[in-house]
Amino acid sequence: MKVEIKVPPAGESVTEATVAAIMKESGTFVKKEEELLELETDKVNQVLYAPEEGTVSLTVSVNDTVTPNQVIGYIDTEGKGEAAATPPKKEEKAPPPPTPPPETEGGVRKSPESYVASLSQPAPLPEKKTPAPRLQEGQTRKRMSGLRRTIAKKLVEVKNTTAMLTTFNEVDMSAVMDIRAREKDPFQKKHGVKLGFMSFFVKACCAALKEFPDVNGYIDGDDIVYNDGCHISISVSTSKGLMAPVLKSAEKLTFAGVEKGIQEFAAKAREGKISIDDLRGGTFTITNGGVFGSMLSTPIMNPPQSAILGMHNIAQRPVVIDNKIEIRPIMYLALSYDHRIIDGKEGVSFLVRVKELLEKPERLLLGETDG
Repeated sequence: MKVEIKVPPAGESVTEATVAAIMKESGTFVKKEEELLELETDKVNQVLYAPEEGTVSLTVSVNDTVTPNQVIGYIDTEGKGEAAATPPKKEEKAPPPPTPPPETEGGVRKSPESYVASLSQPAPLPEKKTPAPRLQEGQTRKRMSGLRRTIAKKLVEVKNTTAMLTTFNEVDMSAVMDIRAREKDPFQKKHGVKLGFMSFFVKACCAALKEFPDVNGYIDGDDIVYNDGCHISISVSTSKGLMAPVLKSAEKLTFAGVEKGIQEFAAKAREGKISIDDLRGGTFTITNGGVFGSMLSTPIMNPPQSAILGMHNIAQRPVVIDNKIEIRPIMYLALSYDHRIIDGKEGVSFLVRVKELLEKPERLLLGETDG
């Protein structure tokens, strides 16, 4: 029996994909759920798995463009694999023949008529040749992935179509670090997940978003759309590029729920299994450049969202506490926001509120229940 291999649907906005890699060539015997090939869209990469055990036969090659529900091969469950069908080549139209020059013989026109006819013909334009791209010694060329092209397009679009502004502040992480040091072992034993910094930031942002709803909204034409829930996009770095899977209704999650969600995203990122659904519906983004050692940055918004919070590394810095100089673990925060919808007062006040909640995290823990 032959079982069809189909391109799965990948969301309403995804109309095509590119074959990025083929793991099992035609004629190879595969087991059920074994990886066959990888598809690349402008949003995320997706691996196709064998629907049944048998011999695989594919009708596509690397870099071919495919569409959702397209049949791209089959599995012969009886082990009688057939050679992959060769995709039909596109018929190329031959260029029209050039206009013949006036009749000549040895460089001399044959008749006065041919000379008069030549006067009415425009002089041929010199043919423009596109120079072949040159690489210097030690350089290589690699095709940009669909995801990378989309990221590049969106970043430029945000810079060109929004009035993006960034405000900065600093937060004393002493209280959060004290809680983590004191509670990390009981927390992990009880919930099976580590207590990280990100859950404190997610909960602080959710509380601040409720107080400043414009930061949780976006512009749609001449309207402002407000979101009741806090759907927090968490930036995750992958080998394919930066992705931002969404913690849905994060304001309803406990600290353990946030940490479990982030852990799940991290596992999916490592395995290349972040899906389109994981990336949908975010209303606010948190990105942590501090894990790479960044001291300060101006993060770029994730459209159509109107704001993004940038976390950075924690460094021991001298600060004045009660008129005394003390050494405290300080993190710089950056909030980039769309000035068309968020006024400066709101943007600054939002970031100050996040700072206050992180420096007195007991307020975040009030009413906390088990995850």
